[in-house]
Amino acid sequence: MSNRIQQLHNDGMSLYLKRVFALMFGAVGLTAIASFFTMATPLITFLFTSTGLSAFYYILLFGGLALSIWAQVRAFHLRPMTGGVLLALYAIMMGIVMTPLLLVAVTHNPWTILFAFIIAAVMFGCMALFGYKTVRNLSFLRLFLFMGMIGLILVGVFSFIWPALVGGTFGTIVCLIGVLIFALFTAYDMQTLKSAYNYVGDDTQKNQLAVLGALHLYISFIAMFQYILSLFNRN
Repeated sequence: MSNRIQQLHNDGMSLYLKRVFALMFGAVGLTAIASFFTMATPLITFLFTSTGLSAFYYILLFGGLALSIWAQVRAFHLRPMTGGVLLALYAIMMGIVMTPLLLVAVTHNPWTILFAFIIAAVMFGCMALFGYKTVRNLSFLRLFLFMGMIGLILVGVFSFIWPALVGGTFGTIVCLIGVLIFALFTAYDMQTLKSAYNYVGDDTQKNQLAVLGALHLYISFIAMFQYILSLFNRN
């Protein structure tokens, strides 16, 4: 009887994780499509002015950040379908916001996009597997990761005011720290998602948790990709 219960639990966990990764990879695909569409159409002109990035770009950037925070806070108050739509919307906004970085890479060295994607995918896969398999409790990373993410956001905000802040060696260090933080976030979130499955109740809550987990993993993967691509195009 206990073996049967364990098998049902394992089957449920497998289905739950498949749903998480299906949503996450779907969001990554939407981001790629949105970036390509933006670069290939007149929409790209709305991202720039004669002096730099436009107000529309910053509205999308900070609007996307606000949307992701709100979606995480309200995750268990939204229907799974609504959460999936918000994830898709956020992925599209991120695709548009990433366009200037991708445009630099396409202009100077298109291969860096492929290299950055492969490296980010390998790192993501390894850290996700580590987070799923390890028996060590990774909750001790919570404060470090939270403070690190806040620090990266602040550096990003200040770089809009003083662009030279992220130039040279300091900018390289910021990118390396960003890759490290979001790689660790991947392992931490993966372990948290695995543990949380045992505490949620009905199927609706499991689906809500799957959407939330997909959002967390999507953010980590996209952030790693962006920081790695920035490292390849520092010049």
